[in-house]
Amino acid sequence: MRVSAFGAAVGALALTAVAIPAAHADETPPTILNVTVNNGQDVVIGTTTKLITATVTASAPSRITNGPVTLYHGGTDMNDDEFDAVLMPTTDQATCSEVNHQTWKCRISINGNPTLVTNSTAGTWHVYAQAYAGNSSYTTLTPNPAIRVLRASRLTVNASPEPVSKGRTITVVGKLSRASWDDDLQYHGYANQPVKLQFRKAGTNTYSTVRTVHTNVYGNLRTTVTASADGYWRYYFTGSTTTAAVRAAGDYVNVR
Repeated sequence: MRVSAFGAAVGALALTAVAIPAAHADETPPTILNVTVNNGQDVVIGTTTKLITATVTASAPSRITNGPVTLYHGGTDMNDDEFDAVLMPTTDQATCSEVNHQTWKCRISINGNPTLVTNSTAGTWHVYAQAYAGNSSYTTLTPNPAIRVLRASRLTVNASPEPVSKGRTITVVGKLSRASWDDDLQYHGYANQPVKLQFRKAGTNTYSTVRTVHTNVYGNLRTTVTASADGYWRYYFTGSTTTAAVRAAGDYVNVR
């Protein structure tokens, strides 16, 4: 089923390519000034579909009428057929509005469906943007640097006992897991990852790192600290090349 979903996406891409009009020799093609995907942030996809907003800002003597954006993984060019995953726009037509004279900004949503990707494609992706002008000319652009499409992560924490006497031992446990884009579409423990244990004293606003704890083969975390003051304990994962950063909500411990 996943293979057919990917095939459908590639088929749609091929149809789009066929539909691109040839630029007339006497027409000036539009100039793409800027391309933004997900407001410049990493694209993080979990186990359900995420709509990814993209914008294309372009200029032309005539009106900019469309600005589609496609994300692809693998290969170096949208037309080399070497890509192994693709995320297409949800519609053929972007919404374009005039910014100023001869400059337009087009907005479109990209279908971030986890069934169209696999775990092996998490990481660096490429952007393929187009701008169409009212005179039927067009321009394509693959912006650099590329973007990252990452697996979503989850992180829990539990500090106990609570309350606890000053000087006694607090045990802090938790679990780091991440979305699987393969067949089961579930969250699984993320093994052998460094996670920061942080503490925020009651009445303050800033967390400080106490130590780094590594997850076990199941993604579980466990360490002990000495109770010294009331406050909040949390775990913080800074992310990896394939997986998004995540912070657990602080767990309050009353120290008597």
